[in-house]
Amino acid sequence: MDFDCDILISGGGVAGLTAAATFGAAGFRVICVDPTPPVTERDAENSDLRTTAILQPARALLEQSGLWERYAPYAAPLQIMRIVDAGGEIAEPRVVREFNAADISDQPFGWNLPNWLLRRELVARLGDLDTVDFRPGTGTRSLFTREGEARVGLSDGTRLSARLVIACDGRGSPMRDAAGIDVHTRRYGQKALAFAVTHPIPHENVSTEIHRTGGPFTLVPLPDHEGRPSSAVVWMEEGPKAQDLLALDTGAFEAAMSERSCHLFGPLTLASRRTIWPIISQEAERLSGERLALMAEAAHVVPPIGAQGLNMSLADLRCLLDLARARPEGLGDRAMLEAYHRARHNDVRLRVQGIDLLNRASMVSAQPLRDLRAKGLDALYALAPVRKTLMQMGLGVR
Repeated sequence: MDFDCDILISGGGVAGLTAAATFGAAGFRVICVDPTPPVTERDAENSDLRTTAILQPARALLEQSGLWERYAPYAAPLQIMRIVDAGGEIAEPRVVREFNAADISDQPFGWNLPNWLLRRELVARLGDLDTVDFRPGTGTRSLFTREGEARVGLSDGTRLSARLVIACDGRGSPMRDAAGIDVHTRRYGQKALAFAVTHPIPHENVSTEIHRTGGPFTLVPLPDHEGRPSSAVVWMEEGPKAQDLLALDTGAFEAAMSERSCHLFGPLTLASRRTIWPIISQEAERLSGERLALMAEAAHVVPPIGAQGLNMSLADLRCLLDLARARPEGLGDRAMLEAYHRARHNDVRLRVQGIDLLNRASMVSAQPLRDLRAKGLDALYALAPVRKTLMQMGLGVR
């Protein structure tokens, strides 16, 4: 049977483009579509100002696909993860625990990069691959599958046949919906602000997560910006408060974020525009259907805690690639996709549930509960074996 491609990828975000580059570099014929062309400049309208921490286990996969050599010059290493409880009457640290990657590895935990830059380098890499046809501005509209093939209708009226469809098309995935796969969603009433800052005190490659109320305030190292130390910030708050913060003028916002950061890096200066998005957890009932694999946010969505989001997606991708290489003749068949679901489903469920618990703990506002959280943090993370286990679990190596 003749196919238009081996793999059709629905979705051209960071995960979808990475899947296209990875399978293309492995020799599979790939078509990747997305209705919205990627924004690849920092200050362009609608650019994604969030950052992504690429954890250790993902680096080998990115090296194989020719992506890491593009990322490396811009990557800020994450050597230490610092957890701060500032849940007292005033915004100041009262419990501080640090996790140093040197305790478990000779490499950093990971490397942080801006999402807009990841898209820029991904698009450039796809341009080098004859095996990949990237079609920005075109989306998926329909899905018809049978035992031997998938047929996908596109927004430009064309229909394509493929051996495997990979849905990387977000939390509202049209391919997942077309396959009739249900999702379970948890809503927290939270929103997250994302932006970049500069500060007078160097971050020294320390990622800092500060817990008070409403959700964590996280500063993740970036390369220097205009000669000053710089960090990416994700500030999670109750929805109405997040909207109020978004509406503040620059001076008032800088005062608010400096206080929320406990002044650990000195006064913070806004170095980008602010973006906002709702926080949910979401989990697909199954990670596969006939000739269809769900990946990334089509399969799972978690709050931005512990750098798990994209790294869960890259674990999905690594699993799919290993299965495809092991049996190229079985690409997209029932045996491959059942094996994919079995291999990933339990890990996804445990991580979604674990991050849900961490987020709920970070949201508490009543002072007795905040005090209890601080005591638990102090007791738990003070134990060296527990600290080491948590670091290994966070990297996905245990």
